[in-house]
Amino acid sequence: MIEGLLPELDVIRKDFPILERTLADGRPLVYLDSANTSQKPQVVIDTMVDHLERHNANISRAMHLLGAESTEAFENGRDRVASFIGAPSREEVIFTKNASEALNLVANTLAWKGPHQLGEGDEVVITEMEHHSNIVPWQLVTERTGATLRWFGLTDEGELDLSDIDDLLTERTKVVALTWVSNMLGTINPIAEITRRAHQVGALVVVDASQAVPQLPVDLQSFDEESRPDFLAFTGHKVVGPTGVGVLWGRREALESLPPFLGGGEMIETVRMESSTYAPIPHRFEAGTPPIVEVVGLGAAVDYLDHVGMEAIHRHEQAITGYALEGLAGVPGLTVLGPLDPTRRGGAVSFELAGVHPHDVATVLDTRGLAVRAGHHCARPAHARFGVQSSVRMSSYLYTTPAEIDALVEGLHFTRDYFKVS
Repeated sequence: MIEGLLPELDVIRKDFPILERTLADGRPLVYLDSANTSQKPQVVIDTMVDHLERHNANISRAMHLLGAESTEAFENGRDRVASFIGAPSREEVIFTKNASEALNLVANTLAWKGPHQLGEGDEVVITEMEHHSNIVPWQLVTERTGATLRWFGLTDEGELDLSDIDDLLTERTKVVALTWVSNMLGTINPIAEITRRAHQVGALVVVDASQAVPQLPVDLQSFDEESRPDFLAFTGHKVVGPTGVGVLWGRREALESLPPFLGGGEMIETVRMESSTYAPIPHRFEAGTPPIVEVVGLGAAVDYLDHVGMEAIHRHEQAITGYALEGLAGVPGLTVLGPLDPTRRGGAVSFELAGVHPHDVATVLDTRGLAVRAGHHCARPAHARFGVQSSVRMSSYLYTTPAEIDALVEGLHFTRDYFKVS
């Protein structure tokens, strides 16, 4: 028995109907692509179907029973998400269509007006390990405003190189945007330490928590004021919830300083032909009909994770990741990208297999029922740092078993034999 695994793992797996699926040749599905999107428990599926069958209506508009029920369910989803991440206030939780939109919301509104508006001479600092969703928005906003984009490099072990932090974080720094957990390297970054240093120079801190919230216990109220980020973004489909919904949490004073991102219904207070005034947060940033049933499903998803327990999920991820790293180390010609210590990383493990293209590795594994990802994982700069075009990535979650890791390792040995790699 591997220490740290969820004791009720067999029961948990039964909650996810897709894991019962068998593929070609009767092989069971081995799903190792959860960093891409997680599978959904039956309770999330049932909750969304029930809403569509019994309560479907637009929110905050219709003066009838269905409209009231739908509005209550939607706002209950906000309460559940706020509680799940330890948000100081439910009004600080903004729903978007994904984490990318949440990050773009912050980047774009900082270009427009307000006390934090970017301009020439200002600097935005990111990192070399970011997902494209936390690189491209900042490239665009610095191009438009004349601000300068700078970044933290990476060590050979796949961690942030903080040796030049005093050079990077100066009085010119207005924004620091970084991932909490790398989707490609798995690295867990010291968010509190970097946030504290950024706040000392007066910079806002934007955290992409898309890979962190699914597997780490996140409690924003556990941070002291100096180490708590100003914005945090994540997406529903990686926390056993549906696609089409993301979350932006922001400090109240930071959100209230930003202008609206999108214009339309529900984000207004009054509209005249000459000008408009805007609703308070969170509605100021939720123009138009929101992803109603997706928010309802997300509420059920975070309730499910809370029921299992995020501390237990984190221990399980560390145990499975450690077991995977041990198994991968026994495959000749395989090189893991990123930290090799499972306590310093998340469950996404990217690797190269000498002599075989990553797409070929993934294709062969797929014929054996193993679902992994191959490519640059929307992290081209991180791949370039290590001199590789692309990689294979396996990623576990709360439903991953040691037997599935064994199947992966066996599949990689088979792949080497298939391609006659010496």
